[in-house]
Amino acid sequence: MKTVAPVWNLPNALSLFRIALIPLLLTCLTDPGRTAGAIAGGIFFIASLSDFFDGYLARRQGITTTLGEYLDPLADKLMVATALIMLIGIGRDPGVPAWMVVVIVGRELAVTGLRAIASSEGVSVAAEELGKYKMIFQIFALHGLLIHYSYGPAFFRIDFYAAGMLFLWIALVLSVWSGADFHVRIIRAIVAGRRARDGTSAAG
Repeated sequence: MKTVAPVWNLPNALSLFRIALIPLLLTCLTDPGRTAGAIAGGIFFIASLSDFFDGYLARRQGITTTLGEYLDPLADKLMVATALIMLIGIGRDPGVPAWMVVVIVGRELAVTGLRAIASSEGVSVAAEELGKYKMIFQIFALHGLLIHYSYGPAFFRIDFYAAGMLFLWIALVLSVWSGADFHVRIIRAIVAGRRARDGTSAAG
């Protein structure tokens, strides 16, 4: 059963913790070297773990707050956008194509704006599986791209940049697909809501 929790609970604290990690990530991403990349990957891994436990605790304890519903996606979007934008200008060769970052970040801004419009219309649309898969592939991609360099023995050397770009391409496709699907569902819900209100007004 879902209960209303105090505003300052552990899931909310974990969301704030993710936001607090962003300056550390920014600091690491001013240096294109191996050590800084490994530390940035570690910071992002810790943030990803906090995101998992945030959602896990909220579901297990059945707690929800308006602040938590705002902080959780905000922390995720800020962390992902920060990492992607900084990866453009870090000066690594090869780097992350700027147009891919624009599409992914632009999609997040468009969806956030549409959610605000839907909220003003009294419409709420649940998150769908595509969006969840998109986030998972973004996390995999950013771990690889942050670490960037190849590691391991010659016979089993892992190219983190190549792996990161592979996952980023998948995340890009899912971002566009899920974003288009979300727009269609929101617009349909808004239109249906307006028709229902107009019908009620006419009947009254």
